[in-house]
Amino acid sequence: MLFAALTWQVAGHGPLRTLDERLGRTLAAAGDIPSGLAEFFADLGNTVVALPVLLVVMVWTGWRGRQRWLREREGEQGGAEAAGGPAPVRWWLPPLAAGLALAAVPALVVPLKLWLARPGPPQMAGGAHDGFYPSGHGATAAVAYGVAALLLTRGRMRGQRRLRRRLRIGNDNGNGMDARWGVPAAAVALSVAVTVAVALLNVGVGIGLVRRGYHWPLDVLGGWCLAGVLLAVWCAVCDRWAGGGDRAVRQEAGDAAGPGGT
Repeated sequence: MLFAALTWQVAGHGPLRTLDERLGRTLAAAGDIPSGLAEFFADLGNTVVALPVLLVVMVWTGWRGRQRWLREREGEQGGAEAAGGPAPVRWWLPPLAAGLALAAVPALVVPLKLWLARPGPPQMAGGAHDGFYPSGHGATAAVAYGVAALLLTRGRMRGQRRLRRRLRIGNDNGNGMDARWGVPAAAVALSVAVTVAVALLNVGVGIGLVRRGYHWPLDVLGGWCLAGVLLAVWCAVCDRWAGGGDRAVRQEAGDAAGPGGT
C-alpha cells in the first residue's frame, strides 16, 4: 500500500515528490555528514559488497542446518536443541530462498526504473541512464542484510514459537527463561541486537545514497518497501515449506502428556 502511494506520487509528479526533491537537495548539500562516511555507507548497497556477505551467511547457516539435520537423523535430538532448535526437514530451503530473494531485486527494480524514468538528483545529471525510482542499492542492502539476519536468527525465532506452545502444554519456564517470550533472555537480546544493527545499517545506506546525491529520499524508501515484500515472502516460504517446527512441538506435547496422554 505504501509503495503504491509513493509510486503514484513519483509517477504523477505529486506534492510529495516536490517535497522529496527539496529534502534531497538539502541533505546532499549538508556538511554535517562527512562525504567519505556517506560514500562508505552508500557502497554497502552495492551488490559487490552485499552479495559476498549474504553468500557467507548462506553457506554458514546451510552447513549448520545440515549438521543439525544429520544429528537429528542419528537420534541426537538433545544436541540439535542445543544448537538452536531441530533442523528443518528441508535445511537447504532457507539459504536457497535467501539467494533467490536477492536475485529478485533487479528483476523488480529495473522494470520499474525503466517505466517511471524518474530523473536523478543534480549530481547524477548527464549519467548513463535515467530512472532512479526505486533505489536498487537501497533494496539490495535491505534484502541482503535483512535476510542474512533472518538466517542467523530464524532458528531462535522458531524456537520462541515452539517454547511458547511448550509453556501452554504445562512445562515450567525456569532455567533463566524469559516468562513473556518463553525463550532464554540471551536469545531474545541477540535477536533484538541483530535486528537493530541491520536497521541502523540500512538507515546509514539510505542517508549515504541521498547525501552523495545518488538518489532522492523517496527512491530509497521505495526500495525499502520492495525489500519488505521480499523479506515477508521469504519468511512465508520458509515457515510453510522448511518444516521441522511443528513436529518438535507435537513430540514435546506428547512427552508432557506422559505415557497415558493423547
